[in-house]
Amino acid sequence: MIRMRARPVFRRIWIPLLLLGLGVLAYWIPPVHDRVAWRLEELVGRIRYALSPPEKMVFVPQDPVAAAVQLTLTQAPTAAPSVTPTLAFTPTGSAPETTLEPTSTPTITPTPLPAKVALKGVKYQDQHGLENFCAPANLAMALSYWGVNMDRLVVGKGIKPMRQDKNVMPYEMEDFVETQTGLQAVVRVGGDLDLLKRFIAEGYPVLLELGKYMKDLNGNVTWMGHYQVLTGYDEAKGVVIAQDSFFTPDYPVPYDELIAGWRSFNYIYLVIYPPEQETAVMAILGTDTDETANNLAAAERASREIYEGGLVDQYFAWFNRGTNLVRLQDFGGAAAAYDQASAIYATIPEKERPYRMLWYQTGPYFAYYYTGRYYDIISLATLTLKTITKGVANLEESYYWRARAYEALGDLPSAIDDLETSLKYHPGFAPSVEALTSLGVEP
Repeated sequence: MIRMRARPVFRRIWIPLLLLGLGVLAYWIPPVHDRVAWRLEELVGRIRYALSPPEKMVFVPQDPVAAAVQLTLTQAPTAAPSVTPTLAFTPTGSAPETTLEPTSTPTITPTPLPAKVALKGVKYQDQHGLENFCAPANLAMALSYWGVNMDRLVVGKGIKPMRQDKNVMPYEMEDFVETQTGLQAVVRVGGDLDLLKRFIAEGYPVLLELGKYMKDLNGNVTWMGHYQVLTGYDEAKGVVIAQDSFFTPDYPVPYDELIAGWRSFNYIYLVIYPPEQETAVMAILGTDTDETANNLAAAERASREIYEGGLVDQYFAWFNRGTNLVRLQDFGGAAAAYDQASAIYATIPEKERPYRMLWYQTGPYFAYYYTGRYYDIISLATLTLKTITKGVANLEESYYWRARAYEALGDLPSAIDDLETSLKYHPGFAPSVEALTSLGVEP
């Protein structure tokens, strides 16, 4: 009797286990995996999002001065920031103490712009079907104008060897252009609408990085970074024409919408050109040819915008000020600006918070590292990695900077672990390779 009862119990155990094992094996069959994996990942992402909504996460600086700033601003969230903007160059990190001035101020007589321009020759590529392929698709389009016909997959292998990499930085795109194509590229910040029109009117498409509120894979409308290639404008309609890899070719973007989105990325832009046309490109840039002058002008612009717009715009303005001061190596001033940005961020309604900011821009890590605020780097990097609810937390820059902070604090095992993780998600990432080598570890 006992033996006969054991058989049904045994069957109830081994049959489900057998089915589970077969299911796991079937999942890894390539055709099945391709169809099922993304659905499973999306489900896991939705669960993670529900358990820990990223827009609820707020970075609170632990530095005593920063904490005082945080307390002051959170007590009066709707008031204008009380700190008077200044461009005093007083670094507290390792940068040299220098007063920076533009190297030249040439007089430029503007040429009247055409009322409408539409450049032809860009071969449209979309980003769909591949995760986070905005950058490869847009860079491929920008290159196609100059006769470099690379598929987005080819470009992707060069600028994001790990497809799940959340972001490609403009400097990585610039490096790819100059090392892999025979063309040249220039990246500057603080651009404006008039400059964009001048480049387009002279026959140069412009690649922009900007922010947009879009529906994510969890079905929520949130802020995220995006690239666009601008190939035209129409004064009568008040729009620029973008080759938008997410939407459509010849996508019209109203001027005010463009500026609002571009502000969140410090008005950064990239222009590609043949080497023999460098003189023409520099003439269009004018005083922005000199990077110091460009960074100073961008910092001044950010300081003016601190008092404009609502909380989100003020947050971006303070963040941009910090970014430009990092570029000027004023790390103390930059850290203070980022602290102000963090304080304002905490007062922004949750659904409007640009929680992906550190996916795309890493200036705070520089500022806090060169002012010795290592615990703030660890806190900020850890929080940033937690904001990734879908897929793996694959932000190589955050792992790198957290590793540098661990190293500075003497925690070498944690530093090495983070550096190796960064290389797992971005094979060959040069800063991590160099840091590991300096620690005596083979990358």
